[in-house]
Amino acid sequence: MISNMPKIVGYMVTWTTYGTWLQGDERGYVKNGKKLPINPVLKKANVDSTKRNKVRLKKKQREIVKAAIMNESKRNEVKMLALAVFSNHVHIVLGYTGVAIEKTVGRLKNAARVALQKDGFIGKVWTRGFDKRYCFNEKSLKNRINYAQKHKEDI
Repeated sequence: MISNMPKIVGYMVTWTTYGTWLQGDERGYVKNGKKLPINPVLKKANVDSTKRNKVRLKKKQREIVKAAIMNESKRNEVKMLALAVFSNHVHIVLGYTGVAIEKTVGRLKNAARVALQKDGFIGKVWTRGFDKRYCFNEKSLKNRINYAQKHKEDI
């Protein structure tokens, strides 16, 4: 059977630090690949159910996360095209590898968490899950790379 589905050439993945970008947030939020608008009732419910303090990565911690993600990418032969680590989220653009993106992102998040723990971090660092944006052509991939690269300054 021949598929008419376009070939994936890469992904942009984003995940957030614990408690910093909740569903319903005034900046909008992403769920199941769709950007959703502010929802104060949903945000309040999420704030009320947050069990720990928000995590904002300091400069040293961001460097630790970058190094861990880069090392894990090399170790697993993941083609990383762009990486931006902020105090409250991470953007990575990856080339297509054939390995399930969920597995790849799980390894990257875990490597960063372990590296932070080795440096003394205690507690939960990342929110569950991540957002993924598929790139089906070189233009889309280049746009995602540019987005990640131009957003390197911390917010």
